[in-house]
Parts: sequence; C-alpha cells; structure tokens
Amino acid sequence: MTPGDVHGAPGRRGRPAGRRRVAITGIGAVTAAGSGGGQAPGGLWGGVCRARPGTGRVSRFDPSAFRCRVAAEVADFDAGDYMDAREARRLDRFAQFALASGRLALADARLSVNGESSDTAVYLGSALGGIAFAEAQHERFLAGGLRAIDPSLALAVFGGAGATNLAMELGIRGPAVGNSNSCASGAIAIGEAFRLIQHGAAPLALAGGAEAPLAPLTYGAFAVIRAMSTRNEAPTEACRPFDAERDGFVMGEGGCVLLLEDLGHALARDAHIYAEVAGYGMTNDAYHITAPRPDGSEAARAMSLALEDAGASPSEVEYVNAHGSSTTLGDRAEAVALGRVFGRHLDCVQVSGTKPLYGHPLGASGAIEAALVALALNHGFLPATLNHRASVPTSPEAQLRLVAPGGVALSAGLALTNAFGFGGINASLVLRRWEG
Repeated sequence: MTPGDVHGAPGRRGRPAGRRRVAITGIGAVTAAGSGGGQAPGGLWGGVCRARPGTGRVSRFDPSAFRCRVAAEVADFDAGDYMDAREARRLDRFAQFALASGRLALADARLSVNGESSDTAVYLGSALGGIAFAEAQHERFLAGGLRAIDPSLALAVFGGAGATNLAMELGIRGPAVGNSNSCASGAIAIGEAFRLIQHGAAPLALAGGAEAPLAPLTYGAFAVIRAMSTRNEAPTEACRPFDAERDGFVMGEGGCVLLLEDLGHALARDAHIYAEVAGYGMTNDAYHITAPRPDGSEAARAMSLALEDAGASPSEVEYVNAHGSSTTLGDRAEAVALGRVFGRHLDCVQVSGTKPLYGHPLGASGAIEAALVALALNHGFLPATLNHRASVPTSPEAQLRLVAPGGVALSAGLALTNAFGFGGINASLVLRRWEG
C-alpha cells in the first residue's frame, strides 16, 4: 500500500482525492445484547451470534401505570469494573456508560492515548443526557429540599457531560463535542469525528453515543405520545422492525464508542482494522417533530450524500443496517427512502433491523449500529432481523430483502447504516470492508 492509497489520492476507485482515509480500530459497547470490546466473546458481536432478543419487562421501576411495560435493560453493568468507586459515585449512569465504552474501545484497539492526548478528539451523542439522573434528584428535592440533592446535579445533566467526562478521565485535550440530535446523535458524532480526521485535523477520535433513559417520568413521556410498543404479554417479541404487526419501539439503554483512526496512523502501529468509515450524510425533513416525511425524500438524500461522500454508487452497496425502530410510520418512511435511493438494485441489498437485540437506546443506537456494521464487514456475516413474521404485501416494507433468522454469511464490500430522530434529523454512514 502506497502513501497515496492511505491519503485517498487518485488511483483508488471511488475515493475522493486529498482526503485521509479513516479506519475503525477499536469498539467498546455496553448494551442489552452484550458488553465488552469488539473482539470479546461476551460483547456486542457475541450477542449478534446468539441472536436472542434483549428486551423484557421493565425491572428498573414499577411500570404498571403505563400502557407499555417493556424495555431493553443492561442488567449486568457494574460501573466499578471500569472506574474507581469515587468516580462511579460522581457520574450518573449515562456518563458511566460513556466512560466504560470509551475505555473498552481503547483496550480493544490496544492503544493508550498518553502522549497523543492533544491530537485526540471525543465526539459523543446523547438524546437526553443525564435527564434520568435529574428525575431521581427531583424526587429527592421534593422529599428533603435542596440539601437532599446530589451536589453534582448541575454538572451531570447537561448533554456534553458524557464527552467531557470521558475526555477528562482519559486526559484527552483535543476537541470534546457532545451533541443532542435525538436518536441520530451517535451516528452524527461518528460522522463529525470522521470528517475531522478525514480533513487532517486529528489522527484519532473516540466517537459514539450513550443513553440511560430508563426512569419513570422519562419513560412515561414517550408512553404518553404512544411511541412505544404495548406488546407486554410477549416482551421479547415487542420490537418487530418492518413487521406488519409492529406497534412501536422498545426503549433501551447503553453506550457504544468507536476508535476512529487516520489510516496511516493505524497502519504504522499495525492496528487491527475492522472497517473503514467512507462517507457521511445528514439532512433534515423540516416536516414534523415526531413523524417522518412520508415520501422519504430527505432520508434518501442523507443516504445519497453519504454515498457521494464515499465516492460510491448505490449499486455497490450490498448491506444496509436500517434504523428500523419498529414504529408504523418510521419503518414505512425508511422503506420508501431506501426504494428511492436504490431503485431496482434494492432487490440485491440485504437489510437488517437489529434493534430487537438491544432495544432502541435513543442517541446511542446509531453508534451501536455503526459498530455492528463494522463487525459484520469484518466477520463476513450479516445479522438477522429478529421478530419479523411478514410485511403487508402491498407496503414499501415488503420490497425489502430482510436478513432472515440465522443471519447470512456474506463478505459485503460496502454497507450503509441509518439513524433517524425526532425533529426530522436524518444521518447515514457508509462503511467499507477493510481489504489491506
């Protein structure tokens, strides 16, 4: 491989000239499907291989007052496994997920940022940040007044708490950016960090998302707008992407951080490369705060922009990890958008909706799904769409070639992943299989 190949010079088909190539060299995830580094047997990929839904009845609080009583909880998380007791007490669960995921990603990449901390960035997304912690503190305030609340409250609830705490704990002095772009937050964090490295502003970035929304008022707010599934009698079947009987998403929690690395930097240290981030696109529907644009036009444009950024055509894409939230309107609009982008080639594209494995952890989901795509490309195996029985024959969803139970062995070369959120935010990432 020549320096020109590393920096995207002309000669490599489809790669824009002058831009640095960006590798994924570390994955750290804390999810209902599994927790650990990208190569850990019990981690996220282990959950994919087990193919068991990670959803169940809410146990974090009494959900009996709500129409929906299902969630995807991270049952075995112990903050003490990733930080000392003092730090665990100082951070709320959302920031604990962020720190744990970041540490796991660095360990997975076999990299310490000591000595390079000025050149390393942290980009982390979260739809709600520390809102669940604030909810618990409000209860303490009502019961005992101001003296009863945790002194760290003001420092824990803002959206940038995950990014800044991760940066402080690891001594990272480069850009630390937190965004709150709804359920697209994690994908946007990865996309913006990708651009930072692509244009030579930093050689390394920890990028992803974290979310801990499972508290009564926060959960209830989504129940009130009837966005969540009420399949309480069969909680493991509640999340049903693109299925004819889907009735809403299943709220989840968790975190996922990727180590993004300038390809030349990664090659110089002989890093394991899962995949390359090749393109990123973002648009807004400018239509409705909760409902997607029915014609899928802006979601489609986000995908097209990501493909253009990657120097790739739709006909090169072999796999799509869909947002697939299991909502009636959202899944249909995404299917319409995919049809607009791929046309007849859609028959050749394998599509997964993987949220039955880990629920919908809002701002963390886009990061989890980007990690899953990188792992799928690395392993040559596409994860199944669980709980899908059938789509309405005349619906746009019926045109999708969904990955069947058991998954599919396929060494895909180019893949796309979507993340869509309230406010009409659309984000798409294109990943390429590493062929070095």
